[in-house]
Amino acid sequence: MNNETTQVVKKLLASPQKVAIVGHKNPDGDAIGSCLGLSFFLKSQGHSATVIMPNDFPDFLKWLPGCDEIVIYEKEVENSKKIFEKADIIFTLDFNSLDRVGGELQSVLENAAAKFVMIDHHQQPADYAVATYSDVKMSSTSEMVYHFMDAMDQAEKLSKEIAVNLYTGIMTDTGSFRFSSTTPTTHRVAAKLIEAGAQSAIINQNVYDTNSSERMKLLGVALNNLVILPELHTAYITLTQKELDDHNFKKGDTEGFVNYALSVKGIVFAAIFIENKQESIVKISFRSKGNFSVNDFARNHYSGGGHINAAGGKSSQDLNNTINEFISILPRYKNALTNAL
Repeated sequence: MNNETTQVVKKLLASPQKVAIVGHKNPDGDAIGSCLGLSFFLKSQGHSATVIMPNDFPDFLKWLPGCDEIVIYEKEVENSKKIFEKADIIFTLDFNSLDRVGGELQSVLENAAAKFVMIDHHQQPADYAVATYSDVKMSSTSEMVYHFMDAMDQAEKLSKEIAVNLYTGIMTDTGSFRFSSTTPTTHRVAAKLIEAGAQSAIINQNVYDTNSSERMKLLGVALNNLVILPELHTAYITLTQKELDDHNFKKGDTEGFVNYALSVKGIVFAAIFIENKQESIVKISFRSKGNFSVNDFARNHYSGGGHINAAGGKSSQDLNNTINEFISILPRYKNALTNAL
């Protein structure tokens, strides 16, 4: 965090403030971990802090310290609006454009009187905050929250609750420290968090070893639906609404499925297409290796974005037409896919 941004935030937090902390729609481990970690830190500094998520989050994150105090906007609309109305500062974490919260909440934020502070690592940040800490080279927003604390000269104030939340966010967003965004600094931060009480083995078990039998069977369906296009170094998975319903789908059940497609030898570009009848869309996750930018691909074709090697998008067409369109687009990228590694 540069000195100018640091000084702005220090001035904002010079006296006790009412703070609302917001993550993106369909929050993942990094969104939850960074928001909760920041909330514990701000409370330790004498501020009041409330975490608000646009909608619910996966069960495998509901053991995290402080998660029982998260306000879910969809479930508590009026209470959430009152919190925003009373807030002096609104921190937005793990997203950099207000449309990432979705629906009515976007307009609530756009009309809020509070000052905004952004902490995020995605590309092309919007200009809505009085203080923007944006770094696309960071492994995760959770790592950035640690650096934020350090910039505030408070890194030694790491509690076990902060450490557990931030470690979980870093671990999940780096694919257990195997993605290219993992740097030596990431490992040094992780070490600090472990020293502060984050038990890596227990966190791994809580996140990755609590699968329901239905989720494992759904993974089997997803792998059975795997399609490989070797000449385009691409693989994709489809899941219909019926397949989800038949396996009692819960939020987070498809987390990480797309990585199985990317793990196939010779594959550079992977996607998963998930039918969502309730929203009348197909949700899409993209992953890649090397210098093939799925952020650009998602922005250009699927109203999405993210990182160079991990991004998301959506399609308003039905599943079959979405797949046909995807296949028709791919030849334009053949050279880029062939030379990505």
